[in-house]
Amino acid sequence: MASRAADWLRQAEDDAAWLADSIEDGHFSQACYIAQQVAEKALKSLAFSRGASEIKGHSVTKIAQALAINAEIERAGKILDRYYISGRYPDAFPEGIPSDFLDREAALSAQSEALLVLNKVKLLLGQSQ
Repeated sequence: MASRAADWLRQAEDDAAWLADSIEDGHFSQACYIAQQVAEKALKSLAFSRGASEIKGHSVTKIAQALAINAEIERAGKILDRYYISGRYPDAFPEGIPSDFLDREAALSAQSEALLVLNKVKLLLGQSQ
């Protein structure tokens, strides 16, 4: 079976555009979740390009550790993994909904971390940023 690495990278890039649109439109909690997805899909692209046949799980940190890229990417993963649940589900907080807690500042920070991962993956894949 052919590698789907390019498809995963294209989806990460498409999600990065969705992330920017979400921030612009004021959907900050959703943007935090999408940022996690950008990084996860970018790292899965790299894993597939290196011959992985499947990647289980959604933790950016765990995928980054398995790929042994560098500490900066693992640090970004630790930040972004916080949003996998909290960006979507009300029960991630004691009361209210995610958008009550995740603001523009959180979304911009998450976007910065996601783009750091995406750009590093593109560099490792030999693609321009």
